[in-house]
Amino acid sequence: MRFNFDLAEPDSRRSPTPPPSNSTPKAELQWFPLQNHPLFSSSAATATPATAEIMPPNLMAWDADSRLYIWDLKKKCLHRISIRLGETDLTSILAASPSKVLQAEMPLNFEVNRISINRNRSALLVVGLEGLRIMYLYGRSSMEENTIICRTVSIGSEIYFSRNNFIRILQISWHPYSDTHLGVLSSDSVFRIFDLSTDIGQPEQEYYLQPGSSQNAAAIRPVDFSFGGDHLWDKFTVFILFSDGSTYIICPVIPFGSVYKWESVLEMYNDAHTIGLKSPNSKAINNSNMAISWLEATFPELVREAGNGGQLHVAKAQPFVLLDASVTLQGPLRKVCHGSRDYSNGKKGVFEGRAVSFLYSLVGKDTIIVTAWSGGQLQLDALADEIQPVWKSGSAPRICVDSSDQILGTAMICESDPSVLKIDQPPYDTAWLGQPPPLLRLANVDLALPNKSSSLIGMITDPLLPERIFCVHSGGIDSIVLHFLPFTSQARGKEEPMRTPSVHSVLSTCPGDSTSPSPLHGFLALSDSFGSSWIVGLTSSNDCMVLQMESRDLLLTDVFDKMREVLMTDEIDEVKDMDTPTIISKELLSGPKAVLMPPSAPSLRSITADSIEGRSTLHQYFKLFHENYVEYAHKVYFELQHHAPQLKKIIDNQHSQLREMQQKLLEVEKKKEVIDDRVDQAVNLHSTLEDRLQNLRCLPGSHKKPLSKAERDFKSELDNFSGLEMDALHSSIEALSARLKRHMHSVQAKSSNQVTHRAGRRVEDDDICQLKSSLSKLSLINRENSKKVKLVESALRSKEISDR
Repeated sequence: MRFNFDLAEPDSRRSPTPPPSNSTPKAELQWFPLQNHPLFSSSAATATPATAEIMPPNLMAWDADSRLYIWDLKKKCLHRISIRLGETDLTSILAASPSKVLQAEMPLNFEVNRISINRNRSALLVVGLEGLRIMYLYGRSSMEENTIICRTVSIGSEIYFSRNNFIRILQISWHPYSDTHLGVLSSDSVFRIFDLSTDIGQPEQEYYLQPGSSQNAAAIRPVDFSFGGDHLWDKFTVFILFSDGSTYIICPVIPFGSVYKWESVLEMYNDAHTIGLKSPNSKAINNSNMAISWLEATFPELVREAGNGGQLHVAKAQPFVLLDASVTLQGPLRKVCHGSRDYSNGKKGVFEGRAVSFLYSLVGKDTIIVTAWSGGQLQLDALADEIQPVWKSGSAPRICVDSSDQILGTAMICESDPSVLKIDQPPYDTAWLGQPPPLLRLANVDLALPNKSSSLIGMITDPLLPERIFCVHSGGIDSIVLHFLPFTSQARGKEEPMRTPSVHSVLSTCPGDSTSPSPLHGFLALSDSFGSSWIVGLTSSNDCMVLQMESRDLLLTDVFDKMREVLMTDEIDEVKDMDTPTIISKELLSGPKAVLMPPSAPSLRSITADSIEGRSTLHQYFKLFHENYVEYAHKVYFELQHHAPQLKKIIDNQHSQLREMQQKLLEVEKKKEVIDDRVDQAVNLHSTLEDRLQNLRCLPGSHKKPLSKAERDFKSELDNFSGLEMDALHSSIEALSARLKRHMHSVQAKSSNQVTHRAGRRVEDDDICQLKSSLSKLSLINRENSKKVKLVESALRSKEISDR
């Protein structure tokens, strides 16, 4: 039996959140299937959010319990729906009507693209292209029925949405180990962490990302990030994806005041002591000493509990930063291989476009990272080694403290230190040396999207089955199930062969053969404690879709294959061992047994049949004949009488099969004429195609040679140049254009006022002139790059013509 309560009991572990005062009575609630809820049937179609070109939209959120939140683009409000998962039917989700309406106390002046709920279900993140708000999910009642007015605050408005700045938010996420911390990655290559409990305007931590001195360092830019999971140093790690597909990590990154399991913190502390300090390498000893000092200062319980042996359950992170070192930007993460030459990311010739999204998933003992490309390809990798913290000495961070010298905030420059990892080295030779963990390639998946030019792919993991990954794109929803986990299999003591993941299409949003798919505005993966899971989607026409996902037999495919092979071999053995049914027994077919005649006396010929001796001899011979031949004849007669119906049935079956075969032969003879005609037509068509092929071979350009390896590499560099650097130039032009418009608007507004300072006008005019000169320079660079690309294309065409 399943239970559901609209009003949860207060929990001391969560922050106190007063329940709404205008709760709807139970008698007034009506329960509908979620897809038939009046909220979806009464609304009209909505337009695609403007920020859908930057990040995939998601206007749905779930509190992992019994409440579903949906943002209304037209009314600019939030709907809260109470749901029941699989209560009456395992394939359905029941939703209560009427739903609660949560409105911001100050109307939002931007278009919402995404919503997300925090860990303790007290606050909701509302983000768009021109705004970032936090809506607290408790508030005061309104005059309207079923309406709650919620307190709403703005986050980082002076940084991201100031008139003098044009910084776009690329990705934003709640921290998994804090209820009040947000991670924000922006277009200025800065990763910031905000604390809602202290200062919502300024970040608590800032990390300025500098990926290093690569050939395209000016062109690549960050596009996505993800926090790590509950595995050793992964929980203190931030994974950052750049537009060229390279993945970097910064470790350690920890929000001030976040809470972690004491066992996991103690495990990292002991690992640094047992492996790092005992290494023969001085660099490893230095790195482990820095990690130990950082852990002891961040978690003082490690020093206090070491002496008295106390037992703790959780540990709270204290504000601490190394004063003479900054966190290193580790990466890019390379594909694991033998030797020291082939360490490319594998982009050339495999992936199309640019990297658009990133997913981190912890499955058993394996850390899985998935990179999605705009061409519709997915790159699935597993970390082949553990993540370790790395600092760069001599690069002091900036620290903000209060009157009692308590750290309030920090900012640092994260520079990359590229290093090469050889797999031939033992693990103890590479531990704590500051080298980034290599990647083990699991698979490359092509989703075959209808529109590959500008495809944004959103990815989430199944909350019930972490081996399953859902991909949301313009064409619908696909499911990817991993069947091979290298380190998890080793931990179980099984040596399993590497198997490719299975890909299934869950939902298609392309009507028929339409090339303009309808994207989803919301997508969620739901599960309950009974082992059932569903996916819920919200279309652009405001329709809700609910699909139940099977999860019990997904990971048993290898077991089913082995069982199928065993059953097939058993059946073959049974067929081999089983004899054909015998109509007459072998004993009868071998004939009567040979009779051994008794030895005859020499006087047998002189004995007459009428005598006593003659009669006894004849009686003995008749007895032997009766025991053998007469009994054998009776057995034969009985067998023939018993098997006569079976023999008749077999003969009738054979006659019927003979008639069927004769009928089939007649049909084949009739079809033979048609087949001969088709063969003649095929022969004629083949001869015609051969003539056309000969004519095409005579045309110019038919002897075109394929591009060499150097030419293919040059072409891929040109594609990268035209894709990445042109995008960077366009984004810079857009930013400068927006700033120019704001300055022009301010100049026009001030021109109406006659009493102004001429010096201020001169400064504004100088700024405008500088902006105009910057725009002209950027346009000139753009034209020069276009000319270079055209020159290269003309050189390639002339080379192809000369090769002919």
